[in-house]
Amino acid sequence: MPGFLNRIPSYWIFQAIGWGMFIIVNTFFAITFDRYNTDFIGRLITFVGIGLIFSHIMRDVIKRTRILQRSLNEQVVGFLLITLFFAAVVGFLDTLLTSSFDILIEQEKELTATEMVISHSFYAFVYLFMWNCIYFIYHYIDKSRSQQFDTLKLQALVKELELKTIKSHINPHFIFNALNSIRALIDENPARARDAITELSNILRSSMQSENQETVPLERELNIVKDYLALEHIRFEDRLKVQYEIDEDTLSQPVPPMMLQTLVENAIKHGISKYENGGIVKIISDFRGKNHELIVQNTGKLNGGMNKSGFGLHSTASRLGLLFGNNARFEIHDTTDNLVEAKVSIPVQ
Repeated sequence: MPGFLNRIPSYWIFQAIGWGMFIIVNTFFAITFDRYNTDFIGRLITFVGIGLIFSHIMRDVIKRTRILQRSLNEQVVGFLLITLFFAAVVGFLDTLLTSSFDILIEQEKELTATEMVISHSFYAFVYLFMWNCIYFIYHYIDKSRSQQFDTLKLQALVKELELKTIKSHINPHFIFNALNSIRALIDENPARARDAITELSNILRSSMQSENQETVPLERELNIVKDYLALEHIRFEDRLKVQYEIDEDTLSQPVPPMMLQTLVENAIKHGISKYENGGIVKIISDFRGKNHELIVQNTGKLNGGMNKSGFGLHSTASRLGLLFGNNARFEIHDTTDNLVEAKVSIPVQ
């Protein structure tokens, strides 16, 4: 039985429920007020039959004229005009049939034909008006839900495309800088250059594994950063000092792939490399309330020297916004006269 009902269009189910309720309510009042007789049954069958047929025709007119695709004002006007027209048709036919079969109630026998048509048309208008209200409301809600679903699909598609676009820039951006580091070592120290190539291979392998992921565990991201810093240490030697303050409980927290590496890369490019004596890069990972904070500190100053709208920092802010909305924050500022801090705050997962 449930399988059979699933094959019946919802429109006919609603029609059956609506007119069935009409029959039940009218029969209840007819019995209550002692008006249940053969004339009542004849009138009820006549009106329900006409109403069912012409409400279906009215639906077909609504669909053919595409009223539901028009502006709200045009829908209201069309709604009223169609209801008036079909109420008049139903009223006329109801009067014709009830008069022909002599199933009029006592009050109607004293009316002229015109008055009877007007009376029947008025009642038909009330019921058809209710029918149309339900029909229009149903389709309005259905249309709104469809639009919301389409909007969500579009937003998801846009986010996916934006994330893929950002990712497609991050890897070439990193490779370009890494290859520059290796190129600087080839003539000076070929053995170390080979080591640098091995480090780069490790980084690229890890990066490619996370290419199809929007987030990765911090531990995996941290391993990429350590490989990157090992590669950069070959170039900077003792000028680059690295410190870690990592809460082990944060290692399983999800972070955007290559994000931490981007911040560290910026710290070296715009901080350490600007100073003859180099400096310190410090990576901190800890919990602050309900947030997971990732902090990269480096020797240096902003002072316009680090472009906040540059690709690396801009991509970081964009990715956080796409993945976590307003729940994530990214900021970069001077903490002392010679220390820059980039901080990422992500909701704890």
